Amino acid sequence: MNQPIYVVGVGMTQFGKHLERSLHSLAAEALEASLSDAGATRADIGQVYYSGVTQGPLQGQNAVPGQVVLTELGLTGLPVYNVENACASGTSAFQLAVHSLHAGACDVALAIGAEKMNIEDKKRVMAMFEGGWDVTKAAANEAKLMALGTGIEIPPGSESTRPYSRFMAIYAAMCRYWMKTFGTTQRQIAAISAKNHMHSVHNPLSQFRQPFTIEQVLAAPPITFPLTTPMCAPLSDGAAAVLVCTAAGLKRLAGDSRRAIRVAATAITTGTMREPEAFDQAVCRRAGQLAFEQAGIGPSDVSVAEVHDASAMGEVMAVEYLGLTPMGQSGAAAEAGELSVGGRIPVNPSGGLECKGHPIGATGLGQIHELVTQLRGEAGLRQVIGAKVALQENGGGSVGYEEAVVTVSLFTR
Repeated sequence: MNQPIYVVGVGMTQFGKHLERSLHSLAAEALEASLSDAGATRADIGQVYYSGVTQGPLQGQNAVPGQVVLTELGLTGLPVYNVENACASGTSAFQLAVHSLHAGACDVALAIGAEKMNIEDKKRVMAMFEGGWDVTKAAANEAKLMALGTGIEIPPGSESTRPYSRFMAIYAAMCRYWMKTFGTTQRQIAAISAKNHMHSVHNPLSQFRQPFTIEQVLAAPPITFPLTTPMCAPLSDGAAAVLVCTAAGLKRLAGDSRRAIRVAATAITTGTMREPEAFDQAVCRRAGQLAFEQAGIGPSDVSVAEVHDASAMGEVMAVEYLGLTPMGQSGAAAEAGELSVGGRIPVNPSGGLECKGHPIGATGLGQIHELVTQLRGEAGLRQVIGAKVALQENGGGSVGYEEAVVTVSLFTR
């Protein structure tokens, strides 16, 4: 990336159940926090990229959600682009904001995402997730993905009687595929979850802040084997915002330029119809390779990472595909403490999606909020000491045997 681009302001709400709050108020809180952090005003913003996935299916706002929300926030008359890329919507908005700066469209751009996912009709919420793949082939998609889990015996009593997203069952099938392919154990997957819950205790913006041991994760109510409730992300409301700028934009803002964080790379790839064992072709691996090439660094240079753990299995796969551990070894690394704050390569010091929460359009921007906080040395008791290079990864939807889209960004102090 030729022209230096900086994250100059970040802001987010606490993720969680905000039944009493409007979508607009959540977005306003995130926006105000990012402006204050940057020493910026609304007048400084040249373009806005808004990420929201649930407003259409849950609130009926099927068009122009960004313009509707931002008008209430006093951001009018600007170019506003609405971005939907499933769970990667927020980081897709971020990437487009960065591209707008490289293109010379403006020198300060905003990526902002907000969601209200907690509503009375839970069946309606669960049905919303069905749009994350080719809806004309839903039954065939499910059969293909669930077949990955065959060959591993499912213990009796390990299936929830309560409704849950079909994608959690698919994550569970991926768990069982890893079990038979690499020898990954349920305890190792639980170690990922327990580590993230321990991290979340020190994050005041996290939806859940209760510590769990590995044994407590294993003993928790099941979703579907080998996943238990603490291993899976909750439904979340919340908002997050990230302001990016060029060097020229940085000079004219009133904030402390020493707190600006460099965007070293940002990459996006789309899933393919690869075979499940073609790990070198995985969409996450390809996105990571593109980002590392852009930045001129490698996995061994990463100090801290935030990856997409909609279930603990998501972290298992991401860590391995990104080269932070060898294939099949992330579970053992987590059990040994290597992925914890204080370990070799801390992953999800925020608590991850499992604990911090997963308001889809805001999720990736929330990851960036955490990494910027880490690189600034402002993360308190969850601080990764000496963090210099941060990696962000999240993905969404489903194509073939993998995510439909994955974004990876790298940040440096």
